[in-house]
Amino acid sequence: MDEVDEILASWARELPGLDTAPLASFSRISRLARHLDRARSEAFAAQELEIWEFDVLAALRRQGPPYEASPGDLIHETLSTSGTMTNRVNRLEARGLVVRLPNVADRRGVLVRLTEEGRQRVQAALSDLLDFERTLLAGIPADSRRELADILRQLLAPFEGS
Repeated sequence: MDEVDEILASWARELPGLDTAPLASFSRISRLARHLDRARSEAFAAQELEIWEFDVLAALRRQGPPYEASPGDLIHETLSTSGTMTNRVNRLEARGLVVRLPNVADRRGVLVRLTEEGRQRVQAALSDLLDFERTLLAGIPADSRRELADILRQLLAPFEGS
């Protein structure tokens, strides 16, 4: 029995006719997300990165050399807004983790490029994160891990248009 089971038992006692079945999954997902955010913060702290910094730097790193993208692409990849992304790029640029360059394909636009320091930090943070996540999943059989990933993909699909 976990805390979600206790919450469900309380609802069943207080509102016996209410179908709380969705809470069994979504409350666990929500609680897990909060725990993972905390763990990610700790993993990234060793590289002096915040979660949002990792998200932007990782989006750039995934582009492959020369590790650059338009702000619009970064907005899409990090699920943020234009104003938020401008602020994030400003802060990352001030720290020397990214640079802005003119976009030769669109003279009005810019590209955001990962610096060598940004590349090194995001790769080290990713390595730390993967070590933690592998440990977290180690007690779950490989077939169950694949099934879990498939179920979560189905659950996420309506939100991401997949």
